[in-house]
Amino acid sequence: MPRKPFLNHYKFFLVILISAAFLSACQATIIPRPTVEVVGELLAVDGGSYTNVSPAELDTMLMSKDFTFINVHTPFEGKIAQTDLFIAYDLINQDQDKLPTDKNTKIVLYCRSGHMSDNAAKTLIKLGYTNIWNLSGGMVAWENASLSIEH
Repeated sequence: MPRKPFLNHYKFFLVILISAAFLSACQATIIPRPTVEVVGELLAVDGGSYTNVSPAELDTMLMSKDFTFINVHTPFEGKIAQTDLFIAYDLINQDQDKLPTDKNTKIVLYCRSGHMSDNAAKTLIKLGYTNIWNLSGGMVAWENASLSIEH
């Protein structure tokens, strides 16, 4: 008869142990995205320079976003999450009121292929902006890197 309380404690301990093992197996594992060092490629143009970044570099930059993010593609063909503004690349001169007033503000541009944002970067340099970044290859390169576009 004295063995029964021992068996009850043993069964209770076994149930707790199995429950803990089951619950720990059911927990979701969060795998962080790898970050890439943001170095970019500095391009000299008339009046200054801007920096081209790869999709992986921009993805890292977006994790701790500290810039104005502008889609300059026309017509609209989608956007990257966290986009702040839509300004057609060829209307930047006319839409200066939408741009940051501080010409040292970090601005990152993108379009579908990189051509329109390259033109927009050159225009912003001519307007006196000093901290311009551009997504090299645009949304095409972004999607080719298995990153998503919102439509």
